[in-house]
Amino acid sequence: MEYTTFGNTGLKVSKLCFGTWGIGGAGWDEYSEEVRLDALHEALEQGINFFDTAPAYNTGAAEKLIGRVLEESGKRKDCVIATKCGNDFIDGKYVRNGSGAYIKEQIERSLEYLRTDYIDIYLLHWPDPSVPLEDTFGALQELREAGKVHFIGVCNHTAEQLAAANKVCPLDVSQEQFSMLVQSKVPTLRAAAEQGMGTMAYGALGGGMLTGRYRTLETYEEMDSRNRFYPFFREPGFSKAMNLLTRLDRIAAECGTSLPQLTLRWTMEQDFVSVVLFGAQMAERVRTNVRALSLRLSPEKIAAIDRAIAQEFPPEG
Repeated sequence: MEYTTFGNTGLKVSKLCFGTWGIGGAGWDEYSEEVRLDALHEALEQGINFFDTAPAYNTGAAEKLIGRVLEESGKRKDCVIATKCGNDFIDGKYVRNGSGAYIKEQIERSLEYLRTDYIDIYLLHWPDPSVPLEDTFGALQELREAGKVHFIGVCNHTAEQLAAANKVCPLDVSQEQFSMLVQSKVPTLRAAAEQGMGTMAYGALGGGMLTGRYRTLETYEEMDSRNRFYPFFREPGFSKAMNLLTRLDRIAAECGTSLPQLTLRWTMEQDFVSVVLFGAQMAERVRTNVRALSLRLSPEKIAAIDRAIAQEFPPEG
């Protein structure tokens, strides 16, 4: 496993962070709880010490699984947990509430589910324009001062929103969607990195699209994340993604590696990314993704990948 000092936090974290949206079990393929727990245990076995979750991942289901695994393994103190606030999953729908009062309620549930008395990194999941920044980030600052939260950050923010929030409450972390398929938040990640924040790139595998498992256009249910959240599982994004995969297949073959490993390694090579998130609900997929750490990409290969991406998904920022 490769480790890095996470921005200015001083935390030593694995360069691959285990993302648990899928582990929560809502909006993704269904696997038994035993299979999902095995995936989390495998992540620990592979040296991953950074876990990202949220109350909105099936009404705390993902938090509960992480809490159980870290308690059973006795590794809570060795691991870094990032969880979120200001967003929840209620009656099958995502509901934002960035009020300070709600955040203070939400953290108590997260602490209970995670079986811990502190959160390493607490992120505002989405901006809530209906709530003044002073209310939202005032509550987060209070939680930090109380020791319930060690570091504060934001998720799914523009560079402008990041700057505005940072004026109200000093931020430590920025987590944004970034992949070969989605590059709209590069300005946010760059701005955060330049200020010494730890940066987290989620969706690096494009919801599974960049693993190469999806080669035919399918229809998903309304609340399936591949229908609701990721646009390249439907046209016209799907055809563009397939064109990119054709190019990446050739590069992966030249490198003697797989698409997931090529994708994760390329993402780790970006200078504005501290840590790359991946999701996996099966132990074998955890092992596959971790093998990206043994891959080395030459400048020529990185340039070839960049050209392939630019053909279909040019940089947006």
